[in-house]
Amino acid sequence: MARIDQKAFYAQNYETYGVSAEGAAWDSAHTQQRRFAAILSCLGEIGQDTLVDAGCGFGDFYLYLKTQNRLPKQYIGLDLCAHMGREAKARTGCKIMQKDILSQSIPHADWYVASGSMNLLTRMETQIFIQRCFQQSGKGFVFNLLYGREREGAFSYWKPHEIMTLCKPLDGEISIKEGYLEGDFTVSLLHR
Repeated sequence: MARIDQKAFYAQNYETYGVSAEGAAWDSAHTQQRRFAAILSCLGEIGQDTLVDAGCGFGDFYLYLKTQNRLPKQYIGLDLCAHMGREAKARTGCKIMQKDILSQSIPHADWYVASGSMNLLTRMETQIFIQRCFQQSGKGFVFNLLYGREREGAFSYWKPHEIMTLCKPLDGEISIKEGYLEGDFTVSLLHR
């Protein structure tokens, strides 16, 4: 079970902040876009690829890709929360599915990405989430996590070496990107 009730957490943010970066639990649109840029820098050319946004929120990553002229051949958004999925579908016009990535079947795609999607998960849930997304990707899974020492509270924090250890059994090519935003790092887990 997640550290807190994710559906209630995101419903409260949505009620307070509406369709915005803050409504998806980010500090600001600026920090959200810095994270998106870090993820995109790990993907390479995606114009002929399918991409699943695991925990798509309001579809902001798709909209970011559009502003960068880097849209994939097909984008699919997955989100646990129905209200976020409805907003994402309306904003992107893409296929958006309400899914619990930890327990329900998820589609196969060239790429999986996740920005902030694991920040409320326990350590075991994070491991399952990473494993499932990586297994359903043909090329790889790129995601970000909050940097820091694990502690009590709503959010989960990781150190890069902990994620390297966690991902090692998946036998992928692992690289870490840091320095683009304080308190955050991006992991690229590619199929060999």
